[in-house]
Amino acid sequence: MATTVRRAPLTLPASALGPENPLPALRAPDGVHVLDERARDGLPRDMARQIGYEPLRSLLPVRILDGYERQREQREFESIVIENEHLRVVVLPGLGGRVHSLVHLPTGRELLYRNPVFQPANLALNGAWFSGGIEWNIGATGHTALACAPLHAALVPAPDGGVMVRLWEWERLRDLPFQVDLWLPADSAFLYVGVRVRNPHERPAPVYWWSNTAVPQDAGTRVLAPADEAWHFGYERSLRRVPVPHWEGADRTYPLRGEYPADFFYEVQGGDRPWIAALDADGRGLVQTSTARLRGRKLFTWGAGAGGRRWQEWLTEPGSGGYAEIQAGLARTQWEHVRLDAGAEFSWLEAYGPLSADAPVVHGGDWAAARAETGTALARALPQERVEAAYEAWRRDGADREPEERLAAGSGWGALEVLCGGFELPGTPFPESTLGEEQAPWAQLWRAGVFPAQRRAAPPGPSLVAAHWRDMLETAPADPLTEYHLGVAQWHAGDVAQAVRSWERGLALAPSRWPLLRCLAVADALAGDPGRAADAYAEAFDDLLRESRGSADWQAAECALGREAMAAQLAAGRPAAARAVWDRLRPALRDRGAFRLLAARLLAAEGHVAAARRVFEDGLDLPDLREGDETLADVWSTLTDRPLPARYEFRMRPPS
Repeated sequence: MATTVRRAPLTLPASALGPENPLPALRAPDGVHVLDERARDGLPRDMARQIGYEPLRSLLPVRILDGYERQREQREFESIVIENEHLRVVVLPGLGGRVHSLVHLPTGRELLYRNPVFQPANLALNGAWFSGGIEWNIGATGHTALACAPLHAALVPAPDGGVMVRLWEWERLRDLPFQVDLWLPADSAFLYVGVRVRNPHERPAPVYWWSNTAVPQDAGTRVLAPADEAWHFGYERSLRRVPVPHWEGADRTYPLRGEYPADFFYEVQGGDRPWIAALDADGRGLVQTSTARLRGRKLFTWGAGAGGRRWQEWLTEPGSGGYAEIQAGLARTQWEHVRLDAGAEFSWLEAYGPLSADAPVVHGGDWAAARAETGTALARALPQERVEAAYEAWRRDGADREPEERLAAGSGWGALEVLCGGFELPGTPFPESTLGEEQAPWAQLWRAGVFPAQRRAAPPGPSLVAAHWRDMLETAPADPLTEYHLGVAQWHAGDVAQAVRSWERGLALAPSRWPLLRCLAVADALAGDPGRAADAYAEAFDDLLRESRGSADWQAAECALGREAMAAQLAAGRPAAARAVWDRLRPALRDRGAFRLLAARLLAAEGHVAAARRVFEDGLDLPDLREGDETLADVWSTLTDRPLPARYEFRMRPPS
């Protein structure tokens, strides 16, 4: 059977993604995946160096995705289906190129954890993320900001004479183009994935890449990798070397034998074939392997405790079963970023497919024997020589091939950067035809040296913050909108004082004051002046309401700014001012989980503790609850001494 590629609709119960948050992400990324400085003591020198190399200062220029809710209805997604006689692969180009399904056709087995719903949750760097399948994480530590974004997709001739699907985009946190090529040779039981990340700039760039695969799990699932040690991270900001498989009285290669969520980064020795597998009680499951460039391997488990179980319920629908993740990355751990020199590229090949090994050996008491049996089964199913040959053929005959039939369109940001930088990127075209409304004012700035005024009253569009855009803004005529964007770019560069001056200059003549006031409020809050921040937020919210006049087009801005303004008033100990914000919110916003939580905090601050507790007792869902955020438990503990209800048990570490 020849390999076929077709487009097909995929219908799932789905929550709407909602609008982007129009406020620039000035605050640093949250600290869930941050290591304490003390945790770095004693780490291998190369690991410590890469952990300290160019950590992400902000999420700019990316916008936050937090407009989703929890209600679901049937929705159709565009999918690309790649199929031969062994495998059927379903890819979602509109959702970060996620591989949604990988079915072994001779047995009918789904090799991945396939989420039966699309339910965004706040786990990506910029918010919205969903569980299941194989995801391609690029940018910085965490789930990619492209998790719910459309990628460019097209058909390209494969190295074996067949056809492959190319996915590509411009990753905006690091300003790097990348591509993911997926193909099934006609006689192959393995999906091949060629990945390339390029640095077209005249400066080195930090690169992060992890391919994360969700696999179904039960009590008999075991994860195997060629390692006797691992680096353990338990969401307490510490990283420590532990033995594999037994640690603290349990075999941790069985994901459900720990209580709390945890990461285990396996120490795969140089020279050993890199692979990782998740096998069930019968010794069957999925294996992932690659060329040597992708050196890291990791197990992520939600654990068997209440918090992990609640998170898995939160990400899908009841009765869907749990999952673990087997992952592969450029470095040993996910706190490391790898230097990519100017004009250079990283590339590698991955392979995903079914594996069957001798179950009594895989689940026996001898770890070395279990490893060896799994490695031998992989060598029979897919010799490493075949992987290396496929990689060389792809680099020689496939990676630079120009796309033919277009299957899906991504963003216009890559086209803007190519237009500005004059980059030549064979195989990943970013044509000017993909430029859209968001890119238009920036293209005019590049062409004419002037940032155009907005044609209608609306929240400002996205800011760009790279050095070349900052330079253009600095030489453009100074009007309030230009000063606003310039301040955002200066803030991203770490020049806080200059950013504040730009925003203050813009404020003097701005017909729309609230965007500048909000930026100044964030600066005051981070400078340790909650009172001044609360004043600026109150003025910003007043100005926004005057400008919006209740128009539906402004609801996302009112939601985002109202949420920050209420929190700022409470932080400053001003419940009356927080109540004033609440009283002017649209009724539809007051029903949202984030505002119901703020209402509970406000009631408690006003002395109405019983009423605040009733908000929880009546049922409260916080759709964009952040991974690792313990707000629900913290607020509950201020209202009562009773145990935290199971509905709100999202804690990922032992209670402190």
